[in-house]
Amino acid sequence: MAKSTASDKSAADNTAAPAPTHQIWLAGLGAMAKAQEQGSKAIEALVNDGLAFQRKSQAEAQQRLHDATERLSHLASDFGQQATVRVDRLEHLFEDRVAKALQRLGMPTLYDLQALTERVAQLEAQLAKASASPTAVKPVKPASKAAVKAPAKAPAKSVAQPKASRTPRKA
Repeated sequence: MAKSTASDKSAADNTAAPAPTHQIWLAGLGAMAKAQEQGSKAIEALVNDGLAFQRKSQAEAQQRLHDATERLSHLASDFGQQATVRVDRLEHLFEDRVAKALQRLGMPTLYDLQALTERVAQLEAQLAKASASPTAVKPVKPASKAAVKAPAKAPAKSVAQPKASRTPRKA
């Protein structure tokens, strides 16, 4: 019985001081046991930290989005104003060129038509005033039909023409 078996050695090892690798293993198991006990508390703390970080990140992202939107809206309004100014300039240039072309063709302008309209209104007012006054000159009646007809032709006067001589000329 001098021989010892492997099972005897392992039993002796269990009663003697454990080896360093075995101690590390046991420490890991102990940490796992504590983590299970305190795991729910640790997970809740991590979840709370994660939620706080998420809220903070979302607030910052919304602020940056708001700032970017504001800058883009300012740029868009500035661009719109510049485009409007350029379109107005182009429109005035086009109108001027069309007006010059119409003037060359002899077409009256809007101002010419307005002036003529005002002049016609003034003349109508003067005519109404003149026809309303008792000393107004009555319009001339057309002459009678006989006077309108052309007068009868007067007998034509004959002009005596010298008779050509029939004598040949001497050269």
